[in-house]
Amino acid sequence: MTKRLFSKALAAFAVSLGLCLCLSGGINVVSTAYAQEGTFQLNLKNADIHSLIQTVSRQSGRNFVVDPRVKARVTVISSTSLNADELYETFLSVLQVHGYAAVPSGDLTKIVPEVNAKQGPVPAYDENASASDQLVTQVIKVQNVPAAQLVPILRPLVPQQGHLAAYAATNTLIVTDRSSNIGRLIAIIQGIDRPDNDEVEVVRLSHASASEIIRILQSVQSRAGQIDGTPGSVRFAADERTNSILLSGDQAGRTRMRGLIGNLDTPVESGGNTRVVYLRYANATDLLAILTGVSEGQAKVGTSSDEEGGSGAVGATAAPTVDANGVAVPQAAAQVPTASLIRRAQEDDRPNIDIQADEDTNALIITAPPDEMRSILAVVEQLDIRRAQVLVEAIIAELSTTNSAQLGVNFAVDGTDANRPAAYTNLGGATQALAGTIASEGAALSNGLSLALGRFGNGSIDFGFLLSAIASDSDNNILSTPTLVTMDNQEAEIVVGQNVPFVTGQQLSSSNDNPFQTIERQDIGISLKVKPQINEGDNIKMEIEQEVSDVSNTAVTGASDITTNKRSIKTTVLVEDGQTLVLGGLIDDQINDTRDKVPFLGDIPVLGSLFRYRTTSKSKRNLMVFLHPTILRDPETADYFSRSKYEDLRAAQFSMLDRDRNDHDVPARPKLPDLQLYLNGKRVYERGSDSVNTLVPTSELMGEREPLPTPDLPDQASVEAPIEPIVTNPVPVVEPAPVEEPLLDPRPAEPLLDEQPPVEQPTVEQPQIEEPSVEQPLIEQPLIEQPAIEQPTVEQQPTIEEPVQPAPAPGTLEPEPVVQKPGANTLPWSQ
Repeated sequence: MTKRLFSKALAAFAVSLGLCLCLSGGINVVSTAYAQEGTFQLNLKNADIHSLIQTVSRQSGRNFVVDPRVKARVTVISSTSLNADELYETFLSVLQVHGYAAVPSGDLTKIVPEVNAKQGPVPAYDENASASDQLVTQVIKVQNVPAAQLVPILRPLVPQQGHLAAYAATNTLIVTDRSSNIGRLIAIIQGIDRPDNDEVEVVRLSHASASEIIRILQSVQSRAGQIDGTPGSVRFAADERTNSILLSGDQAGRTRMRGLIGNLDTPVESGGNTRVVYLRYANATDLLAILTGVSEGQAKVGTSSDEEGGSGAVGATAAPTVDANGVAVPQAAAQVPTASLIRRAQEDDRPNIDIQADEDTNALIITAPPDEMRSILAVVEQLDIRRAQVLVEAIIAELSTTNSAQLGVNFAVDGTDANRPAAYTNLGGATQALAGTIASEGAALSNGLSLALGRFGNGSIDFGFLLSAIASDSDNNILSTPTLVTMDNQEAEIVVGQNVPFVTGQQLSSSNDNPFQTIERQDIGISLKVKPQINEGDNIKMEIEQEVSDVSNTAVTGASDITTNKRSIKTTVLVEDGQTLVLGGLIDDQINDTRDKVPFLGDIPVLGSLFRYRTTSKSKRNLMVFLHPTILRDPETADYFSRSKYEDLRAAQFSMLDRDRNDHDVPARPKLPDLQLYLNGKRVYERGSDSVNTLVPTSELMGEREPLPTPDLPDQASVEAPIEPIVTNPVPVVEPAPVEEPLLDPRPAEPLLDEQPPVEQPTVEQPQIEEPSVEQPLIEQPLIEQPAIEQPTVEQQPTIEEPVQPAPAPGTLEPEPVVQKPGANTLPWSQ
């Protein structure tokens, strides 16, 4: 016993001596002797953290690896005795206060900054261990709540150095933090992760529509500001098949909703069960056939269901059934025999379903009970929708080249004596021309280079010799782009060509003096027939019939009538919106080499060419048909494509007008107006004689316009003023062109008011216009040839720009020259 006390005293002395040495280094450490075996007290003031690590390592028997960044001065005040485990927990708390953490790694413990601690081998959380400041990692399994929804709730509870993440695949949370804080997070999650024990009720409706009741309930709930999941909130859904509403929530909320639904589920007070539905897009006649079939099908399905059910029970359901007032219906009372339902339906004096179509107003008149009326109106609403349109652009390109060459010799001998026969060669089809030459001088020969020699009419024997050399080349480049727009699943056809008659038969009358023919007309040209069907994903299924036909220039041997060339394609394709697809094509190369010769004589070298005729032809044809569909779902897209096509045509027309601008012999061509005027509903008018208004585009008003008719001048005897007054309120002109070069009125010259004195007119000041009282000769204009006319009124200056003056006040007269620029319209006066 005495020996044991001596060892304890010696140990206490050693500890006191060490603390005194530390005190001499600037660390104030006070340690008492062991009150009991294995316990001691630790007090530090502004001590180096490395000294504390050495003390903990010596007392706890742990090995530490200290990061060089670990530097701090610590203060620990302890008034109670600590054992080795409590000393280590105190040490971990000191590290946390200074931003460091101890990370176990095998037999070692690493002391590193806390920001890097979570990236090391952090141990897993031990539920049985006491709460401490040890950095650990825990995987928390969430059962009832989505783990991702808990992250924003728990994030403020985890320090910045910690880690919190959710893994949606397994609905788990991963947390790295101090052991004490993880325990607190687990307790919070357990309080949130509770199963939803709300019951579900089914409320059957008798008069109202389930979808309409749901819409009303959602509106009420949104205005009340209730959120799903809060106490007292009720979730609901509609079952349109059984016209029922499903309620889920606590008892108080469901009771409140049942009362509201019961007040809404009341019969509608109306004078009848007839509705008139005006259709916006669908055709009433087409929709009538569909609705009639749907109504008949529902009646057949209901009858067959009742017959198959026999005397079985209807209405059994696993969920509790309540009526609109919230009163539970017993299962025995809910099971009504089918035979009773049939008898009740037969005794019920409800009107039958009747649907009529009014083509004039494109409306449907529907007479049906309320429940059938709701079903029919729902079908009408889904069918009466705006259908998309498809713009189909086809490109038909055909390139053909034909090269041919003919070279040969023909001769003929004709004896005028009966004892001298005639002979000739028929090579290359030119013998008839040669024979005609012999019979009658000056007969026509074939095209190309032809050399004819012979003697005609000078003896008993006439002969002729014909050398023919012909070469011909022909190129054809045909490009056709038919375009048409049709609705989805609606067939459309465009034909551009001629209606050509074909002889189908020929007969003679009984006296054989009045033959007649029967003909049949057929369309020859370009034909495009298409039926598009828009599928999901903007895929277009198209049934296409494309045909290009024309009258052949080459006659076919043995044909009694004209011959046509025909290229047609009939196919069904699947194409994307805006995709260009080649439908088909033909690449045809033909080489024909024909040699006509006299047997044996034509094979003689050199001299055999006199008895041969050779024809060579080579033709090549490329034909391709392309298709480019575009879906037009809204008016804006349709307007864009219509505008682009219109502007392309208008640009082509104006290019022709530009070529004819300087050719005065070409008559005036019609002009397309600016499409923008029609799209905006505006109309632009010019001042015309006799109040004739001419529709012109705005862009035309800014440039040259076609001449308008000039009115006849009135008689001098009936005129009291030298010039007709201009109407004070003229027809408004949109964007008028500025007058740049005033010229004289090009109308026929007449003396004005020879016998009457000039009438004094009130004058309006006009810039750069003089009005002398004496008569002056009129200046001759250089652009319009016109004799000088004496006018007692105003002298006109041809080179002065005159701005447009405002109209005079009502009731006043103003002498105003009529001006015109070169090539512009004459603006006649208006009454």
